[in-house]
Order: sequence, then C-alpha cells, then structure tokens
Amino acid sequence: MISISKLLYDLDAAGDGLRYGADSDAEQIRERRQEHPVVVWNTTKQCNLSCAHCYAGADCGSAPGELTTAEGKAMLDELAAYGVPVVLFSGGEPLVRDDLPELVAHASEAGLRPVLSTNGTLLTRERARELRDAGLAYAGVSVDGGRETNDAFRGEAGAFDAAVRGIEACLDAGLKTGLRYTVTEQTVDDIADVVDLLTDVGVDRFCFYHLAYGGRGVPEADLTPERRREAITELVELTREYHSGAGIETLLVGNYCDAAYLVEYAREAFGEERARRVRRYLERNGGDPAGERVADIDYLGNVHATQFWQSYSLGNVRDRPFGAIWDDESNPLLGRLRDRPASLGEQCRSCAYADICRGASRLRALTVTDDIAATDPQCYLTPAERGAGTPAGDGGAAD
Repeated sequence: MISISKLLYDLDAAGDGLRYGADSDAEQIRERRQEHPVVVWNTTKQCNLSCAHCYAGADCGSAPGELTTAEGKAMLDELAAYGVPVVLFSGGEPLVRDDLPELVAHASEAGLRPVLSTNGTLLTRERARELRDAGLAYAGVSVDGGRETNDAFRGEAGAFDAAVRGIEACLDAGLKTGLRYTVTEQTVDDIADVVDLLTDVGVDRFCFYHLAYGGRGVPEADLTPERRREAITELVELTREYHSGAGIETLLVGNYCDAAYLVEYAREAFGEERARRVRRYLERNGGDPAGERVADIDYLGNVHATQFWQSYSLGNVRDRPFGAIWDDESNPLLGRLRDRPASLGEQCRSCAYADICRGASRLRALTVTDDIAATDPQCYLTPAERGAGTPAGDGGAAD
C-alpha cells in the first residue's frame, strides 16, 4: 500500500511504522517495518454477490473442502508463532461463515491483528457489534462507484445501499472502517462519487485498488495506461482538496508504478526536496510486496504469493506449517519474486524507479505476455520518467 495522504500531505496514520518505519504521531499497529508478511485468508469461496472483478471467482454455491473451525484456529496459532503481524479475513464473502466471530476472537487472542475485507451487504448492527467484541480491529467495505455503477459491477440490485448500511453499522459499533474501490473501465468515471461517499458517511480511510488479473478480473476490463494516469492524478488532487478538512487516509494498492508517479508528482507540485523525501519513504517501503510482505492462504489451505495469484500454490498448511512453506527458498516462484529487480526484464531492471517499484505485478505481466519478467501492462510511466534507461541510483529521475 502506498499512502498519498502520508507522502504528499503529511497525514499520520496507524500503518506508518508498518509500511515505512516512519515516525508518526498516530498510534501505530507496529513501530517498525514488518519482517513477516501480512496474511490474507480466503476463508471461503462462497459469496452472496457475483462481482465483475473477483479474483477468486467466488459464487453463491457451497465451498466443499474449506478449512474447518479447528483447522483455522490451528493455522492462526501457527501464523502468530511465526510473527505474522496482521491476518485479513477475506473470501468470497467471509461473513457467510457462521464461525467468523469465533475465528476473529481466536486470532486476536493469539496476538494477531484481525481485519476484515467484505462487500458489506451482510453487516448488520448486531453482526458488527459481535465482530467488534471478538476483537476485530478494522473492516474494509467494498464500494465500486455510485449506486448504479456499483450494483451493475457487483451483479445485484441494492448492493450499494446494503454496503452503505454495513459501513454505518460498523461505524455505529465503533469499528475503524475503510472504503475499498477497484478502478476498471466500468468504474473509473465514479471516483469523485466514491470520494463524496466517504465524507457523507464519515469514513476516514480510502483504499484505491488497481485491477488484479485472475478469476473474473480480466485484462479486457482494465484501463489504458493514459486513462490510469488520469485516474491517479484525479485521486491525488481530490486527496489534496479534502485532506485539510477531513483528514482521510488515502492509499493506492496493487500497482507500484504509483510509487514512481508520486515522486514525480511531488517534484512538480512541491519541489525537489519533497520529492527526495517521498522517495526515501518509498525506499523503506520496498516496492511490490508479492512473495515477501504479503501472503495468501485460500479456503483449501493452499498458500499463494498474494491473494490474487490463486493459480499457483506454494504448498498447503494441511501438510506443512505456513512458516515452513514461506521460508522454502527452493520454490522457483518465491526465488524470482525475491530477486527483484535483478530477475526483471531490461525495461524494468534499468528503470530509475526499479528499487521502489520492483516491476509491480508479475502476475499481470505473466497473464498478458506469458513472461514473468515482462513489463507490467499497467505501467504508465513515460520513457523520460523511467530515466531513459538510467539505472536506479545512477543519476536517474529520482536523483
């Protein structure tokens, strides 16, 4: 995650230490940058909606073989013992599992920070209070545009209103709550509407996701690089407009080309000194986290390099503990991901921002080109911004 509000507008937030090892006036999740991955747990493949971008290909049917309550608790204990800082309960729709509060409580008691990713439509006030009492630290609710756009995108009339009620239920229960939005060709024109919704309902955290390629998330639904750049610029400028009054934390997720863009934006808007400061934070952050600072466990117990890379299993927690799987340096995919930027193609490897981007999504590159070393098709930097072939640290665009 890349924080527009922190890097450009100095808004302190709870994740500053975790992401940047940065000093912050906000109470921190962790004071130091993480040493072990945040783990997404896709607790089920079942969902009450059928969203156009779903990387898990979730549907309304049952999900045989999912980890049981007992297996889930044992896995959470392993994650805590390994030093995982955060576990994100996801799906499918995690609220279809009746044992979700029990699992959240177990994670909290084990010393993990439990957070939730949900479409929000099943979040009643009673369920929000139950999750709060179980120890849930944060709920991220997905809304992908205004009412008409969101309902079409999520395949269900009334999904927008139900999600807003879910957000309000969380806020009423005193749960820290954020709004999640995925930008695609279908949703891009609604960015301002989503930002307006934040202030209307009183949410102070906004996660802007780039489309991941997997499941129903297909390249054909994505933006052109030019339109993507326009969308990011719009969000940066909207953040600038509402920041001074509302103090909303705004995060970019899923495309570390954004890191390079924020350095360039800072230089143009605030000058060279600010650009250098932004870059220093992003160097601490470390670029695309797949295979290192983020991991995924699906509903069957398979471990993945990220929640989006469902097509490749690193191993299964029913066979080996998560830590043993994650530390297995013999796995070829982990080796490639952890050897970036050296394992990237020439355009990415020679880019002035290779160290803070690390080639962004290897999954998108592989999906579109069948080459894991290729350029991420979502890259929107110009040749001049990439340093015209100048390697990072040798007088390129960041120096």
